Amino acid sequence: MRIARWVVPGTAEVLEGFVVEDRVIPFPDELTVADILAGGLDAAHAAFARVRGEAGTPLTDVRLVAPLVPASVRDFVAFEEHVEGVSASVDGKSEVVPEWYQAPTFYFTNPHTILGPGEPVSPPVTQRLDFELEIAVVVGGAGGANLTAQDAASRIFGYTIMNDWSARDLQSREMKVRLGPAKGKDFGTSLGPWIVTADELAPFVDGDGFLAIRAEVQVNGELVGEDLVSNMGWPFPELVAYASRNSRVLPGDVLGSGTVGNGGCLGELWGRGSSIPALAEGDEVRMAVEGIGELVATVGPAVLAPELPPARPRSRARTR
Repeated sequence: MRIARWVVPGTAEVLEGFVVEDRVIPFPDELTVADILAGGLDAAHAAFARVRGEAGTPLTDVRLVAPLVPASVRDFVAFEEHVEGVSASVDGKSEVVPEWYQAPTFYFTNPHTILGPGEPVSPPVTQRLDFELEIAVVVGGAGGANLTAQDAASRIFGYTIMNDWSARDLQSREMKVRLGPAKGKDFGTSLGPWIVTADELAPFVDGDGFLAIRAEVQVNGELVGEDLVSNMGWPFPELVAYASRNSRVLPGDVLGSGTVGNGGCLGELWGRGSSIPALAEGDEVRMAVEGIGELVATVGPAVLAPELPPARPRSRARTR
């Protein structure tokens, strides 16, 4: 099943339901994606059985929006090749630190700046705008805390494509403070075009539990990067389990894989000596992932934010 949200051009109402071949069909009883995620795959199958055979509306007559309103967004860094290339771009030294191998590290990004298919990104003023090709899992059903990997697998409702837009110059500055990324990332994350339920992609899971699907990205029609998602250091259930450690995952949580290797972002290519330019206004980024679909976006004009002063020297007085 494919789960989506859409609007009919000329209207403001967001409709939610299934994509069946080349048509969209609303959920029964005005159910929402959030309702379906809370109920898990069983709820999705039950809802689909009730609308199966309905005529629906042609996909060409609607505009897809982000397939969910995330409860939270965690983004991992699970591809060794990506870490190796980007470290050379940032630090001038191609390496993977020992700590990367110890646990699947992630950061939280902004659930309030989610972009849908075809929605242009409005970046900050930056000289190093980049994309990041990722696959994300969407949590459904019971959620939970301190899950085992086996239990976490049953919480994976489905998958979508994720583009973690990045302003590399801003990111580099703020991470020198030993915190972040923050403003180099939180201006936009694209998700879509829909959520493909986990049972649809089960045939692609290999004997070690990794999702062996092909992912590629083009910029202005030119292939820039391609990889197999099974090159991750940890399979998705282990990412979900780690996210739940001494914490909780809930329906609607989105967990990104981190950028795939072999050109999944420009930063990796820069670290390997490529002169490929940073993204600029009008550029088109097209991501295609086997078994899921395509996520396309263009770069919009940069947005100049109000200036803030630098830190003021302080006396460090301990009393007034």
